[in-house]
Amino acid sequence: MDYYNVLKVNRYATEEELKTSYKRLALIHHPDKHPPEKRIEAEHRFILISQAYDILSNPVKRKIYDQYGEEGLQYGGAAPPQHSSSSRQHCSSSRRNAQSSTYQCNPRSADDIYNDFFRRENGSEVLKNLKKKDDPIERMLFFTLEELYNGTSRRVKITRTVINNAGYSNIEEEVLTVDVKAGWKKGTKVTFNEKGDKKPGIIPADIVFVIGEKPHARYTRNGNDLVITEKITVADALTNKTLEIPALDGRSLLIQLPNVVTPDYEHKVPNEGMPIIKQPGRKGTLKIKFDIKYPSRLTPQQKSDLRSVLS
Repeated sequence: MDYYNVLKVNRYATEEELKTSYKRLALIHHPDKHPPEKRIEAEHRFILISQAYDILSNPVKRKIYDQYGEEGLQYGGAAPPQHSSSSRQHCSSSRRNAQSSTYQCNPRSADDIYNDFFRRENGSEVLKNLKKKDDPIERMLFFTLEELYNGTSRRVKITRTVINNAGYSNIEEEVLTVDVKAGWKKGTKVTFNEKGDKKPGIIPADIVFVIGEKPHARYTRNGNDLVITEKITVADALTNKTLEIPALDGRSLLIQLPNVVTPDYEHKVPNEGMPIIKQPGRKGTLKIKFDIKYPSRLTPQQKSDLRSVLS
């Protein structure tokens, strides 16, 4: 086995060159980074790369390998017997469990080599990146239109299962605070990182709260705008009526209508809609639609009076 070729370095490679090459190749060929159909091939390559680095990064093993080759490592640094090929054993490692503990060979598992290397290089961050993470857990939280207009906070209790390395489990509880900013829209997501179940070798799932909007008795929301429909009489529609409309923050809005309100007229009040989250201090538009109530019948005198006024 040509370990220099496995690591893609020459026979005079320095310690730093060995480290750089091993790091690059190990990250490329790590089995956990490959789909199931390619994992066996990747694991075989990963084992060879780790075995090559374990030997060439150790000055004693490298000297023996350079002088006597792979067989020399099996005979404690001595030249192998002339007729050793028929009974030769490969000094090889597995992915996880070493198969030999002899002085000459003593291979470490590929995972141990890999973990030790990256633990020294970057602490646990690289290893964490290779762990699988549970899928996010989404949960709807519904708020009133008033709460979305003014902003609010809500405390939510969650529970999670914690399983230790021995397989024992217990239940943990935690209270999370969801802070809703004024103007948030339905569908906005609030993420609490890694608050899901804890299991060995798995990064906990993120808990994601999805903001929902409860129906309102009077208002509907259209983006940053608020829409309301007011019922008025024909007399109101023709006489500059002043409307009093309750705002979502508790204020009373006094809105004077124009001279004539037609059935399809829409009155717009700037800056009285929902707060615009990306433009602090600004709001959308309040749009007022009208449901004009016509009388079911008129007396002859009323008809005469109307003709006189409107003609």
